[in-house]
Amino acid sequence: MRYNKTAVSWMLYDFGNSAFATTIMAAVLPIFYYDVAAMGLEENLAESYWGYSQSIAVLIVAILAPILGAISDYSGAKKKFLRFFAFMGMIASILLAFVGEGEYIFASILLIIGNIGFSGANVFYDAFLPEIAKDENEMDKLSASGFAFGYIGGGILLAVNILMITQYGWFGIPDATMASQLSFASVGLWWFIFSIPLLKNVREEKKAAVKREKSYVAIGFSRVINTFKEIKQFKYLLIFLIAFWMYNDGISTIIRMATIYGRGIGIDSNSLIIALLITQFVGIPFTFFFGWLATKITPKRALYLTLYIYIGVVILGYFMASALHFYLLAICVGMVQGGAQSLSRSIYGRMVPANKQAEFFGFYGISSKFAAIFGPFLFGFVGQLTGSSRLGIISLLIFFIVGIILLRLVNIEKGVQQAKQYAE
Repeated sequence: MRYNKTAVSWMLYDFGNSAFATTIMAAVLPIFYYDVAAMGLEENLAESYWGYSQSIAVLIVAILAPILGAISDYSGAKKKFLRFFAFMGMIASILLAFVGEGEYIFASILLIIGNIGFSGANVFYDAFLPEIAKDENEMDKLSASGFAFGYIGGGILLAVNILMITQYGWFGIPDATMASQLSFASVGLWWFIFSIPLLKNVREEKKAAVKREKSYVAIGFSRVINTFKEIKQFKYLLIFLIAFWMYNDGISTIIRMATIYGRGIGIDSNSLIIALLITQFVGIPFTFFFGWLATKITPKRALYLTLYIYIGVVILGYFMASALHFYLLAICVGMVQGGAQSLSRSIYGRMVPANKQAEFFGFYGISSKFAAIFGPFLFGFVGQLTGSSRLGIISLLIFFIVGIILLRLVNIEKGVQQAKQYAE
């Protein structure tokens, strides 16, 4: 499918910012945090503090997300806010290069700031999707293509960073620690370069200027209250949000905790990083596959398939004991990660009223961010309490099971009808 310059520019942002998700959130920083920043701490504490840092970050983003969405919808300034939060994430990524041995508090603070920038910018990035797509069918394909671009971009830079860390002498770098630090700085630069097309070529739909008597923050809070009241009118959208909240908790926890979990049970760092690279490149064809599959068996059934595979991933993670097991887990996650995320975003986009896109995507943001709070916290708490992170990983089953049960109550067709009737 051929896309115009606006759509390609939108997808290229995912190409750039996904480096934060791969190198910093998933692959290199967890190992660096465990081996370098948390040096001197007990092993279980390193994993727990990582989990707590993730939970704090997403809690802050969850509180901000609906306010940002409402402010964006009111002001017509999605690009302005996207730029602000993206630059926050880029700067935090570069500053991670200056974290040294035992500086886990500094690392945690920068991780939190970077997560706020990454996730905050994605609220506005997602809100552009319904404006750029021509119809519902294209929305499915464009959403999947955006995630596929993300896999490619995040995977390419991760591959370069892996080579730099494992063969640091080739690059004139004295050791793997400095190579890891330089990889964090490369994320900020990569993210910046590939955000330029979106900032230059994607234009917001023009809105009539509205005279403000209150600050954007005050307006944002009042809009949030109204949105809570309005969203109750959309029964199936609300049920889907709750279902998404549950299963996305499991997905996001796997993304955020898998590498440091693997390091904690004794898998070597090179195997962990290579496995994450496998996830990236397995994800590219399978993201497109699930976009295609949705047109054949419906998006909802395709989403079910991804969630059942995730249940298998959790069970495999509990029994994992070797690098080979982690490779198998990485392949399985790569098969479904992009599909689950793109299908969720497009299903939600179908049921959002046309005149409430940014505001309701703010709620999409808060549901996904609040969903990400409890999993990492539970993982860290169980690990600290019992001294075994394996019990933390198996607890994730509940999120997928409850999510699937709630998803069965969602009638997407009726949800689309409710959105169209509201917008008329």
